[in-house]
Amino acid sequence: MQQAKLVGLQKALQQRAALQQLRQPVTVEQYGGRLLSIAGKSYLNFSGNDYLGLATASEVVAAFAEGAATYGAGSSGSPLVTGQHSVHVELSELLADWLGLERVLLFSSGFAANQAMLLTLADKDDHLLLDKLSHASLIDAALHSPATFKRFVHNDLASLNKALSSSISREHQPMVVTEGVFSMDGDSPDLPAMLSLCQQHDALLLLDDAHGLGVSGPEGKGTAVAQGLNNDQLFCYMANFGKALGVAGAFVGGSKTVMDYLEQFGRHYVYSTALSPALCAAVIKSISLSRSQPWRREKLHSNIAFFRAQAADLPLLASSSAIQGLVLGSSKRALHLSQQLKQEGIWLSAIRPPTVPRGSARLRITLSSHHSEQDIQHLLQSLRQYL
Repeated sequence: MQQAKLVGLQKALQQRAALQQLRQPVTVEQYGGRLLSIAGKSYLNFSGNDYLGLATASEVVAAFAEGAATYGAGSSGSPLVTGQHSVHVELSELLADWLGLERVLLFSSGFAANQAMLLTLADKDDHLLLDKLSHASLIDAALHSPATFKRFVHNDLASLNKALSSSISREHQPMVVTEGVFSMDGDSPDLPAMLSLCQQHDALLLLDDAHGLGVSGPEGKGTAVAQGLNNDQLFCYMANFGKALGVAGAFVGGSKTVMDYLEQFGRHYVYSTALSPALCAAVIKSISLSRSQPWRREKLHSNIAFFRAQAADLPLLASSSAIQGLVLGSSKRALHLSQQLKQEGIWLSAIRPPTVPRGSARLRITLSSHHSEQDIQHLLQSLRQYL
């Protein structure tokens, strides 16, 4: 029986390899923001999510070390047993104040936060409506939720309106789930129009803003605020600390009632060890820098504008975010171009199905405040050479 199972697993691996979709782990020997060291060679890094360069900021690193010395490296338990420390409360209250939310709960990852949000808040009387390009964490949660589930065309308000007008939505409580900045395409929905539709249909709007927090809006308050909304107009707001804030972990925020319910019934929260206190101390410092140093966002957006202007001749997806997609079609072509760029000292990973839809394998170019215009020009010259 064991051998039969192993044969099946090996066959699945071989099939993925044949499709040029087998992923290989990479060990980073040294991370310096714009530069990576891998296997003894230094590369310009255009594949990370450290948009504001905070992962290596000396103040954040020092706060991490001081947090470990003060609170210890680990939390020792789940938040409702012995795992919540004063620094967890401090971070939660800071997030709520910064983002205009009544209450916030901390999670070990964005994946766990999204799972908890949907699996806990959606029941059999609800109807989940997810954007077609929603993150795997949201799709998996919807599939395992007792609620009915449907996906609408990516960023298409007419498709969403049709789904909201369906008999299923009229019979159940509709819950619309989208992202502030989509992780593979880099585009954003029209959130004011989407909220208006939700209000017309008595639907709830939930937002995953993992790639918007810290980057968009005044003080980096996120995509909804950047588009003229308040975060408390959303039923739930999720974001994480591993992208623009440069650390790790995540949170879900909303009204006190929703967060109190999530605290009591969210299995990912109740039965998981709380975040490292040292990590929380680092995130607190990272948020402080994000808010008080607008030059980080200004430099990032300047780099984005420079890249778009210089790359006008390349077949890029429409995006005004730090995520710039260059769709190549086949996995083989994307892998080949990625390997060619490494010869030029550029690290730019190929993104292939099932992460993106079939036929849309790509290079996912990510920009940061660390990059110089010379870095970007080198990338574009290399792309043109091999394309």
